[in-house]
Amino acid sequence: MKPSSIVRVLVASLVYLAVYPLASSSGLIHPACYAYAGTVTPLLFAFVYLYASANMQCFGAAAILNGVILVIGLVTGEGDLGFVVIIIALTAIAEVIRALCGYSTLKGVRLSFIPFAFSFYAYSAHWWTDTAGSLAAAVAEMPAGYADTMAPVIDNTPMLVVMLILVIPAALLAIRLAEKVLKKQAAELE
Repeated sequence: MKPSSIVRVLVASLVYLAVYPLASSSGLIHPACYAYAGTVTPLLFAFVYLYASANMQCFGAAAILNGVILVIGLVTGEGDLGFVVIIIALTAIAEVIRALCGYSTLKGVRLSFIPFAFSFYAYSAHWWTDTAGSLAAAVAEMPAGYADTMAPVIDNTPMLVVMLILVIPAALLAIRLAEKVLKKQAAELE
């Protein structure tokens, strides 16, 4: 990789990192916004992922992007075991798909983006993997009554399943949109 490509990927990882606090702060509107933000974040993730993949036509685009999230999450105390396991699994799946399809192919980026698109759900998974801890944190950190509003969102498993399923079409739409906007990067991968 050229030094300029490394710089571009690092800048992309900082942009990617910025999406997480943005999506997390949506929980201030209502707990459901935070719980299901992972369904719409692929619309932003796709641009960063395509850009990073075009600049890094080898192993590591997903690993660097999610690696930064993992390190920051652990350093700030936001990363629990569920987050670590899920983010590593999603990253590994994305990297394997990209390796099998070819690092310099648009097909590889498109298909590997599907597991990568679930990355924000790794961050918010603590609601379902440590419900008691999440509710206790809400009582301590959020306005009065927030935990009471949060509990029905956590208990609504059918809605979670629907939102997780919707990540796939959102990811496919988002990566196609990113290809249209980032034509130069998409052309580098064809």
